[in-house]
Formats: sequence, structure tokens, C-alpha cells
Amino acid sequence: MAVIAAPATAAPSTGPVIAEVYGGGGNSGATLTNDFVELANAGDASASLDGLSVQYLPGSPSGSSRWQATPLSGSVEPEGRYLVAQSKGAGGTAALPSPDANGSIAMAAGSGTVALVEGTDTLTCLTAADCAADSRIVDLVGYGNATVREGSPAPAASNTTSVARTDLADTDDNSADFAAGSPTPVNAAGEEPGGGAEPTDARIRDVQGTTRLSPLEGESVRVPGVVTATKTFGSARGFWLQDPEPDDDPRTSEGLFVFTGSVTPSVAPGDAVSVAGVVAEYYPSQQSQSTTQLTGATWTVESSGNAVPEPVVVTEGTLPERSAPQVGGNIEDLPLEPERYALDFWEAHEGELVSVTDARLVSRSTDYNELYVTTEPDQNPSARGGSVYLDYDRPNTGIVKIESLIPFSQRPFPKANTGDTLAGITSGPVEYDSFGGYTIMANLLGDVKDNGLEREVTRKQRLGELAVATYNVENLSARDEQAKFDALAAGVVENLASPDIVTLEEIQDNNGPDGVGDGVVAADETLDRFVAAIVAAGGPRYQWRQIDPQDLTDGGQPGGNIRVGFLFNPKRVSFVDRPGGDATTAVDVQRKLGGARLSASPGRIDPENAAWEDSRKPLVGEFRFLGQTVFVVANHFASKGGDEPTHGRNQPPARGSEVQRLQQAEVLRGFVDDVLEADRFANIVVAGDLNDFQFSPTLAKLRGPLEVLIDTLPKSERYSYVYEGNSQVLDHMLISRAPFGVDYDVVHINAEFAEQASDHDPQVVRFRPGGWWSWWL
Repeated sequence: MAVIAAPATAAPSTGPVIAEVYGGGGNSGATLTNDFVELANAGDASASLDGLSVQYLPGSPSGSSRWQATPLSGSVEPEGRYLVAQSKGAGGTAALPSPDANGSIAMAAGSGTVALVEGTDTLTCLTAADCAADSRIVDLVGYGNATVREGSPAPAASNTTSVARTDLADTDDNSADFAAGSPTPVNAAGEEPGGGAEPTDARIRDVQGTTRLSPLEGESVRVPGVVTATKTFGSARGFWLQDPEPDDDPRTSEGLFVFTGSVTPSVAPGDAVSVAGVVAEYYPSQQSQSTTQLTGATWTVESSGNAVPEPVVVTEGTLPERSAPQVGGNIEDLPLEPERYALDFWEAHEGELVSVTDARLVSRSTDYNELYVTTEPDQNPSARGGSVYLDYDRPNTGIVKIESLIPFSQRPFPKANTGDTLAGITSGPVEYDSFGGYTIMANLLGDVKDNGLEREVTRKQRLGELAVATYNVENLSARDEQAKFDALAAGVVENLASPDIVTLEEIQDNNGPDGVGDGVVAADETLDRFVAAIVAAGGPRYQWRQIDPQDLTDGGQPGGNIRVGFLFNPKRVSFVDRPGGDATTAVDVQRKLGGARLSASPGRIDPENAAWEDSRKPLVGEFRFLGQTVFVVANHFASKGGDEPTHGRNQPPARGSEVQRLQQAEVLRGFVDDVLEADRFANIVVAGDLNDFQFSPTLAKLRGPLEVLIDTLPKSERYSYVYEGNSQVLDHMLISRAPFGVDYDVVHINAEFAEQASDHDPQVVRFRPGGWWSWWL
């Protein structure tokens, strides 16, 4: 029988209460440098705080979790405030007003529990029921997914939002009493950040300045403007205003976002307003650019129904071909040059209304309700309507992201494929996002025109041809719905024409991410279901080979134990099974009469090498086809996670993840060299998700003994994946010199489509295995 814990139920207070809690101080994107707890007095007489303490507990406490306490002294007056400063972070730009008490507790931004306690001895309760029974607790708030709370928890906070009590209500239900919004710390003297000074009158262009950072950051200002758009849902609500009387400096934006947290702003487009607030730079991620905004804002609507400024019209030729000045570091302090650099153009119009018309979509509609369009249709176009990413110094500067400000209950976000058209006018203010960069937040959204993109079908292998394919099946586990297996199987049978061998990436164990650290590493159920789905789709009954990894060692989704493996059609090709391969044993290349062989098949390539730490280990298998030996290596290199965005504040962006892939490529190259040293006419296929571009140093390490097959395609066809509107290559097939009659194809069935079985497109190479004799033909 389940036992439901009662909530903490401190009696509704007529004295001191917790008024606001903020744990994001100094974090990425934060304006304030410190966490804080603000107290208030809900009574009508001065309340002494001598001998009391503010205490904090993590939102999901374990048995070893302990409360942390900050002692208090002094008093809080009726309707007054009392500010308790907590841990200071490395970020942020604005200090708290002078605190009334100081602590050093590092509170979590999103979830936690704060209690106002009689005495300074730390609490010991770790559940809502136990804390409810502790009479020392004067008041308590749990926010986010906090286990300890009164009633239901208050909303989650963030690096840029706090939870604050509305009207000092105390109903013993945190969810009813608190709302998330912009942090507004106030001390006993009534001071706010910036010393509580009277706001300085300014214009929006003064706030925005001529660089990426506001010259007035951290200052309290009052600006006039006309509301152009509102953001009324989500946790980062607010509105944009624009100065209807712009200056003649192309570097200074006339638009600005006013952040109101989870509170829906009571304004409408056309309202002329006067807004007072603190100027802040919001960073959505550590390496991103920032958005200049006003926080802790108050405003007055002076009139309504005013004309909204006309949007800046972005057409072909508007955006420069160069992305940003390549200075080898931070570009934030550089004067903007919107006529030279595309990122400078968008920054110079941050917060302003812009519009595009009849723009071509260069990506599917994403799972995060985003569209990507190009304003430069002739800039590196793909054969199927996208924009191909061809080199680090050839960015597709015409790409811009579109999101919608229209509530989805009024208009569902459109589904679209690459190559479709966003017909008509799309317009809205410009915002910066760490994913996708500069974004048009559309309050006028065009209609998607379907341009009829179809999924590709490759040809069947001919007599004497061996067909080897590679397919990243995106975290496939036996826990997935049958529909995913069926869609992937249809791709293998119908679109890939049932290749003889398929290297698979992102095969998970039998219970996928459901069992973190449970010791389950087998993937037989996952692979058997995939084989059965292929048979049901009319394909061959493949056999499979793989090696189970050690638990929690190969990266990917926690608990999924991701790995690579092989499918092969035993009626067309045979697998040379040779024992000895396991998770930690390195395969060796052995010489044999007339060629080379593996010490174990399947076998892992140097799996204990530090290059494969927390990453998938490559798997090599020895196959036989028409009397010839073929070595196939399945790969899934380390991800690009952690690389700086191409649109970030550091230019050129650092590619930190590249270091590990270079090490991995070096290990793989050493193995290929060993095979060719044993048999210089060996048939080798290296395939899989190498997580890097064909022009990258990673691929350069593999060139020479191997041909990078993506290079054999026209430039407009060199892609297998779409990210932030760029059609690019992460998946590869490479082949040694011995095979002849090589025919290679990237089969576009997923990456460009709103409905997809995987986020990667598969590839296939068909060839006739060669040997020493084939070189004399």
C-alpha cells in the first residue's frame, strides 16, 4: 500500500514570512551576482528576527542531505523587507542592495526548500511530513520539484527567475502563494539593485549602444516606446517595445525586451509606454551571445492604439556574406559593423521588428517548434532545398530561425519539411537564442507551402556487388514503441534496398535509459525486435553481431549503454566468427597466407585507450563475400557537445570536443594501417557517425589509405544531417583502394522531414571486393 506524505503545514503567518527565493545568482545568464532569500512582515507590528535562521535543503534530498543555516538578527517592519544574501557566483553583473544578513549557502536555481526557523540549530527533517511536525518552522517554501514543501511546490525558478509570494498570501500551499518572475531583491532600507536610485531617463538606443553589451548595464533607467509584441506563455514572458523616433546610427537598435518572468504582461501592441527597470544582459548559455533587456520592470501605459513601427524588411542581399570578425576571442566589445557582418546586422536590430517574405525552409520543423529559413536562396543550396555547410569559413549567413509568439491553442505550430516555403509575410522582434542564434519571434507567421519533398530510394545491388550501409538509429532500445522499429525497418528494406551489411549506431541495451546503473548491458532484445521488424517489412532475416559494453562507460543517454553493431544477410554474405572479443580486449591484426585476419571477430579496436573514454568503441568484423575477405568497421565518435556555437560571442568558436575525436581518428587510422601492412590489397570499409565534417581535421587524419566517399558527391549533395538550418555531414563511409566499381549514395529519408524515424540519413556503398589480382585488371 502506498503511503502519501502529508505536506508541511505551518500555520498561516501574521508575522515574518519568506517573501522571495532566488538561487540563480552568478550563474550563466544571471544579472544578479548572488543568491538571496527575502523576508517580509505580514503582520501589523515590528517582528524581531533575533535568534531565528534561514535554512536551505536541496529539492531532492537523499539520506545524507543536511540543512544549511544562516543566523539572523534585527527585525522586519510591517510591510517591510529583510534581505539575506547567500552564495556569490562567478557570473552576473549587478550586486544585491546592502543585505541585512549574510550567508554562504549555494542554493540551486531550479529546485530547493527554504525554511524560516526559530533557533539556529539545523533542521533534521527530510520529508514534507516530518517537517510539518517540527514546531520550530515559522515558514517554509519548496520550489520546483522540491520534496519538502507546503502543499504543492511553488513553480520552478531558474538562473533568471525567482519565486516570490504574491501579496504576502500564506495559505500553506506554496503553489498558490508563489509565482515565478524576475528577481526583485529589496533590503530593510527599501533599496533595490543599483542602490534604489531614481531611474535615469534614457532612450532605447542609449540602452542598446553600439556594441553587443549595453553601456548602461546594471543601471536603473526609464525609457519610452511603443509595444510591438508580447510573449504570453512559457517561463520567460515579457514584451518588446520600440522607439518610434529612431536615430540615424545603423549600429544602435531601437528595440528592447522587457522581461517579466512567468507573469503575463498587461500590455498590447500599440500601447505607448514608459518603462522603468534595470538594464541586464541575459546569456542563455555560457558561450552564447546575450540579449539586452530590462528586468524588475514597472511601466505606465500612456495611450493605446498607436501605430506600431514598420519592420525592417530582410530580403536577398540584405545580409553580408561574412558572419563575424574573426579576432580569436570575444567580440562583445567591438563596435558593430552591420554592413560587413551578418551577426552584427542582427545585433544592431536586436529587439526590433523585422520581416521576411516567401522564405524557403532549410530545415524540418523541429521538435522544439522552430523553423529555419534562408534569406539568401542562392547561398550554398542543397539539391533538395536546404543550405549545405561546406567549410568553417563558408557560413550560411542567410539562415535565420523562426519561433511563434502566437499561443498554440490559437494556432498550432506548423509542420514542415526542408524545401517547403513559408509563404507570405513573417514578422516579429529579433531575439537571441543559444540554439539557432538570432531568431524572429513571429507575431505574424506565414503559411507553410508544401513543395512535395519525397524520401529517396536507392537502387538494389547488382550481381557481384556487395552493399554496405550505415545507419544511426537514434537511441533504439527494446522499450521503444513498435512504430519506431517499423519505420526504421521500412527504411532498411524499401529505401536502402536491403543492403548486405548494415553498421548500426545508437543501439541501446534491452531496457534503454530506464535502468541507470542496473547492470543491464545486453541488447539482444533490441536487435531481435529490429530483425523481426525488417522481416515483417519484407526484408531478409538478418543476423547480428555486437559486443556488450561495460555498464555506464560508453556515453550516450545515462543507462542506455549505447553501442555500435552489425546486421548482415547470411544468404548473401558470411560472417567470420572468431572468439575472443569482449568489452575490454583489443582486437589484433594477424598476417595469414595471402592476406590479413582478425584475432577476434567481432572485436573492439583498442577499447582501453583513453581516446574512447565515455565514448563508443569501434567494432570491426571480418566478412566473406564471393570468396573475398572484407573488413568492416562500425564507428560512433565522441559528440560535438561542448563546442562553442558558430553564432556565439567567441569568434572563431572553439571546437573543444574535436580534441577527443582527433585522438579517436588517430587510433582508428593506426588500425587501418595495421590491416594494410598485413595486406596492402585489403578491402576495408570504415563507416558510421564520426560526428565531424568532411573538411575537419578529424577526417583529414583518415585520408590517404582511405577515400572519404562524401567527397565523391556533388557539393549540393554532401549532407546527412541538418542542424540549425545547415545541411551537413556527420555520418561517413570511407573505403580502401582495393574495392572497384564503387558506387556511393546518401539516402535522404529522415533529416529533412518533420516525421522521421531517426535524425540521421543512412548511407550505402556498393562495390566489388578486390585483391592483388584486381589491380592488374
